Amino acid sequence: MATYRELKAQIAELEAQAAAARAAELQDVLADIRAKVAEYGFTEQDIFGLGRGWPRKTTGSAVPARYRDPKTGATWSGRGRAPNWIKDAKNRDRFLIGS
Repeated sequence: MATYRELKAQIAELEAQAAAARAAELQDVLADIRAKVAEYGFTEQDIFGLGRGWPRKTTGSAVPARYRDPKTGATWSGRGRAPNWIKDAKNRDRFLIGS
């Protein structure tokens, strides 16, 4: 049975062999890809598509204000956390804009 040190040495040797094999294969694959791109005239968009990386965030349109504070004129759309001037109101109808 092999000792721990012998096994570690074998692992290191195999990792070095794997790295060399990968490097040799990478060169062959890259050369093949470059030849096909040149032959068929592929562009970056043909291969990778229009968007690369993370999807872009779309900004939503602004929501019109539904509530207005009669004292300060501050407004709130009704979305998200309620502001202090309306959060404890039992009936928010008196703060509605247009009523």
